[in-house]
This record gives sequence, structure tokens and C-alpha cells, in this order.
Amino acid sequence: MDFLLTNKDITYEIRTEIKRLGRPIPDLIISKTDVGKSRNYSQNFNSSVYDIFKWLYGCPKRNKLFCFICLVMGGNRSAWTQEGRVGKSRHKTTA
Repeated sequence: MDFLLTNKDITYEIRTEIKRLGRPIPDLIISKTDVGKSRNYSQNFNSSVYDIFKWLYGCPKRNKLFCFICLVMGGNRSAWTQEGRVGKSRHKTTA
């Protein structure tokens, strides 16, 4: 899937086949610590987010999350298709 991030000249037929095969949902090692007023908060990646957000794709090489539909079908250029996400972040999609 990493080639979707680096290669923009993929034919519609190839994109359709990638979509048919489905999104990769690897177990990533992502953790984040936020500093609060009274204590620190730690967040760790939980693969159950794939069940909640059916459009989410995990890239083990980059250890980040991307929008599978936007990547495969050539969606808008945003953080969800360019650099990926690791923490709390919203993505406007109805997928």
C-alpha cells in the first residue's frame, strides 16, 4: 500500500482492484502522551478502531493511519492522504 502514497499515476483498474482486495489493518505501535492540568494522559493504538472507522487504513512502514478510500480513489490532498495521522484527529467522510 505504500506505493499509493508515492505513486499518483495509478490506473483506475488498479485502484479498483486494490479497493476490491480491501484495506490493510495491521496492529500498529502508536502511543501518545498528553500533558493535562493535573496529570499526564497516555493513549495507545487499539486495533478495534478499524471496526469503528471502516475507512481507516494502517501503514506499518510509516506507523501512521490514513484514509483508505481517499488514497485508493484519489481523494483530496490532505493530512489523511499525505502525511497520515497518529493522534486524535477528525476526518470528514461518510464512508
